Amino acid sequence: MSLAELFAAAKAAQAHAYAPYSKFPVGAALRDEQGRIHAAANVENAAYPAGTCAEAGAIAAMASAGGRRIVELVVIGNGAGLCTPCGACRQRIREFAAPATPVHVAGPEGVRRSFTLDQLLPHSFGPENLA
Repeated sequence: MSLAELFAAAKAAQAHAYAPYSKFPVGAALRDEQGRIHAAANVENAAYPAGTCAEAGAIAAMASAGGRRIVELVVIGNGAGLCTPCGACRQRIREFAAPATPVHVAGPEGVRRSFTLDQLLPHSFGPENLA
């Protein structure tokens, strides 16, 4: 499975975002350790903190399907700036991903920049800290 497939899945999910308040649709797609792709879009709520980020939805879909490792992730958003995962989503990703896991940040035209999780969340706290 290719990065192009992940991008396509993230873009398709973005098209179904529920973003009536921010007008900022986001899609995310990840590949798990079994090679399966899980995608989701952001879902806003009138009580703003109650909304769900696209990354959180994709992670929930993966976990619900039995996946436990994120191998690669794409996040897509509109606008000129990079749509990197928010701080809470970086920590959610960390729960299921290694520091070297690629996180690709995309716009409508394609991937704009790629990071490792460690670049986005250096010196992170993860499950191994509790072992």
